[in-house]
Amino acid sequence: MKLKIAYSPCPNDTFVFDAWAHGRVPGAPRLDVTFADIDVTNGWAEGGADDHDVLKVSYAVLPWILDEYALLPCGGALGRGCGPLVLTREAGVDLTGKTVAVPSERSTAYLLFRLWAAETVPGGVGNVVVMPFHEIMPAVRDGKVDAGLVIHEARFTYQNYGLHCLADMGEHWEATTGLPIPLGAIVARRSLGEDTLRLLAESARTSVRMAWDDPAASRPYVLEHAQEMDPKVADQHIGLYVNEFTADLGEHGYAAVRGLLTRAAAEGLVPPLGPAALSFP
Repeated sequence: MKLKIAYSPCPNDTFVFDAWAHGRVPGAPRLDVTFADIDVTNGWAEGGADDHDVLKVSYAVLPWILDEYALLPCGGALGRGCGPLVLTREAGVDLTGKTVAVPSERSTAYLLFRLWAAETVPGGVGNVVVMPFHEIMPAVRDGKVDAGLVIHEARFTYQNYGLHCLADMGEHWEATTGLPIPLGAIVARRSLGEDTLRLLAESARTSVRMAWDDPAASRPYVLEHAQEMDPKVADQHIGLYVNEFTADLGEHGYAAVRGLLTRAAAEGLVPPLGPAALSFP
């Protein structure tokens, strides 16, 4: 069996899938890997026409795709202290009526931002514009937008652009819910069948544990695809986004996912989830 999988070139994904992608996970299906940014894989999953069997997507897109895809209970990214940031040129900016750049409107970061803004920007933000992730910090720095929503390694590099952190969406989420921050999910086609879905979950779980047992083994794969990222930043990236929830969502992980999507549905941002939507075979 050889399955088509798409995930990002980010260090957390290459770290998690290194052993599996290189045939070191006993009994696991062989993988045909495509690298794509998560906004691309979100679109593939939502469009329904993609031929990938397994995809890394944002938790935010689940309400649109769970009829066709099952959420795997492992392999994804949840955590604490790893939420998206709202950045501005000046400290303490009031975002009422302002223009905010976001990397996607189908992202967990966007849902967290909208939930934060609903509570902390009573007048409401002005325009929300979507732009490629790598363009957001320069756009804020150059005054093309008033603020930017950033993710991942930007947590460690925004000071290089002379920017200020107006708010940490993760801190707000954790303070108001006590739950970890749900970011990226691994989903697989339900049509593969329950036995294959369970095998995929066990393969992902074994792959991440092998990466933890021998981090040096994944190093070449991680750095090859890290887009010239400083190795220390890559290590910080992995440390934030690969944790116990990657090996197993568990009770708190599932509570975080359902909590996010339930709150977002109450704000009209996503369709409501069915009672068994997150169940796994």
